[in-house]
Amino acid sequence: MESLSHASDEALAEAGIPPELSGHPGYVRAKGVLEEAELFDAEFFGFSPREARQMDPQQRRFLKCAWEALEDAGHPPGTHGASVGVFATSSATTYQPLLASDAPADTWQARLGLESDFLATRVSYKLDLRGPGLTVRTGCSGSLVAVHLACRSVLSGECDLALAGGVSISVPLAGGYLYQPGMILSPDGHCRAFDARAGGTVRGNGVGVVVLKRLERALEDGDTLHAVIRGTAINNDGSGKMGYTAPGLTGQVEVIARAQEVAGVQPHEVSFVETHGTGTALGDPIEVAALARAFQRGTGPTGRCALGATKPNIGHLDSAAGIAGLLKTVLSLRHRKLPPVVHFEQPNPALGLEGTPFFINARLSDWTPPEGLPRIAGVSSFGIGGTNAHVVVEEPPALPARETAERWHVLPLSARSDAALATAVRRLGAALTGRAELTLADVAHTLQRGRTAFERRVTLVCRDLPGAVRGLERLAREVERGERSPGEARIREVAFLFPGQGAQYPGMGRALYSAHAVFRDEVDRCAGLPRGRVLAGGRAGAHPRPGTSDGRAVE
Repeated sequence: MESLSHASDEALAEAGIPPELSGHPGYVRAKGVLEEAELFDAEFFGFSPREARQMDPQQRRFLKCAWEALEDAGHPPGTHGASVGVFATSSATTYQPLLASDAPADTWQARLGLESDFLATRVSYKLDLRGPGLTVRTGCSGSLVAVHLACRSVLSGECDLALAGGVSISVPLAGGYLYQPGMILSPDGHCRAFDARAGGTVRGNGVGVVVLKRLERALEDGDTLHAVIRGTAINNDGSGKMGYTAPGLTGQVEVIARAQEVAGVQPHEVSFVETHGTGTALGDPIEVAALARAFQRGTGPTGRCALGATKPNIGHLDSAAGIAGLLKTVLSLRHRKLPPVVHFEQPNPALGLEGTPFFINARLSDWTPPEGLPRIAGVSSFGIGGTNAHVVVEEPPALPARETAERWHVLPLSARSDAALATAVRRLGAALTGRAELTLADVAHTLQRGRTAFERRVTLVCRDLPGAVRGLERLAREVERGERSPGEARIREVAFLFPGQGAQYPGMGRALYSAHAVFRDEVDRCAGLPRGRVLAGGRAGAHPRPGTSDGRAVE
C-alpha cells in the first residue's frame, strides 16, 4: 500500500507554500508525511518549552524513538548497568527559517538544537548512555552505515548494547516539489521501482532505530530476538562512475560480495534482497546489474531471490532510507512474508532480469527459503557521494519452548501522570490482544525488570493472557474515571506472613513453593536457620546426644 500524502490547496497554503509555486504546472504535491512529527513531551526529557521549540524535529523525534527502542528491548536507560553506544544520522535541517522569530539562528542554543553533530551525543546525554556517541554523515546510506559501525562497536567490546538508526524530517511537513526532468524525483508523485514506467522517487519523512547486542549474550539473557545480523560491509565508489552523484556499479558489487563473505553466506542462500530501489532510469538497472555480478561468485546451486523496495510505499527517507529497509526486512522475517513492490506491473527492460536469479516480488507471498536453509536476506543502501552499505540478515534461531502452566503473575505499570498511565495500560492491553504466542510469565518479567519505574503506579494480578486483556481494559477505565487512584512510588519492605492462630492447614504454601523460586529459596533458607543454633532440650540427668559431651546440638 502506498502511504504517500497528496496535499490539497488548503494544506499547501497552511504549510506556507506560496501560490506561485504550488500553482506551477510542474509542481508535484506528493510527500511521505510523518504524522504529528512536531509533537514532543519536553518535560519528560528534561527540556524547557523554549529549549524544545529551538530543537529540530529530527532531534526531538530521534530522542523519543531511542527511548522507545531501549524499552522495547527490555533495557531502559539506567536499569541494567550496560554500556550503550549511539550511532545516528539525520538529514540536513530545514527547521532553521522557522526560528527567526523565536531566536537568532546563530545563537549557541539554536546551533545545539539544529546541527546534526549533536544528534547522537544528545541522546547519550539525556539517557545517560556511556558507550560511543557518533553521528554519521554519508547521505542516503547514513543509517545503514550507522548499523555497520554499531555492529563493529558491539563485536569489539566498546559497548554492550548499541542504538543505531536515522531520522529524516523536513518542514513544512506537508508539501511537494518542482519536477525537473532527468533528476531523481518522480514526475507524477509515485515511485515505481523496477517498473517499465519508473520515473523517479518521492521525498518522505521517517525515523527508525534498532538495538543491537551480541547474539550469545542475548540468548543468555533471554532477550526477544527479531533477527540476526550475519555480516555488514561499507565502501565507496571512488571516481569510477559517471559523476559524483551517480551510482557506481563496481562499488555496489564489491560491497555486496564483501558483506556476504563476512557473513559466511553463499549467494544461493539469500532468498530476498531489500534494494535501494529509487525507481530512476539510471539507478535501478545499475543496482540489478551489480546484484547479478555479486551473486555470480557463488559456488552453490542457483537460487530464486525476490527483490523488494520500500520507497514506493513511504518515499525516499534520505538519511533514514537504510534503516527503513532493514526494519521492513526484519518484519518480513518475523511474519515469514514477502511484501509486494507497490506499483510494479511490468519490469523495466533495461534491468536484464533474464539469466539472473532475481524476480520482482509483485504480490504478497509466503517467504519460502531454499530447502534446508533458513530465511536470509540482504539489505542495500547507497549514498550520493558513493558510500555504499550492505547488511546480511537472518531469521533468529528457534528458542526452546517455555513453560506455559497457568499461575498468577503481577503486571506492574507506571507513568509520570494519571493520563499517561491510563494510556500505557490501554497500549499494553492492545499489544497483548490476539497474541497467543506470548507467554504471560515473559510479559510479567519484562514489565518488572525491563521498564523504568515512574511515580504513578498500578498493578494487575492475572493468570492468563485473555484475563490480562480484560483486566487491563477494566483498569484503564478505572484510572481514566478516577475510580482507581494510582499509588505514589515509595520504598516498602515486603514480607510473607503466616500467622497461624487456627488459619493454617497442611500444604497451605505448597503451590507458592512449587511455582515461585523466590518464595522457595526463602523457605529453604529459613528452614535451615535453626540448625546448629538451638539447644537439644537436655536437662539434669538427661543423656547427651551421641557425639556430644554436654547435650548441645552440633552442626
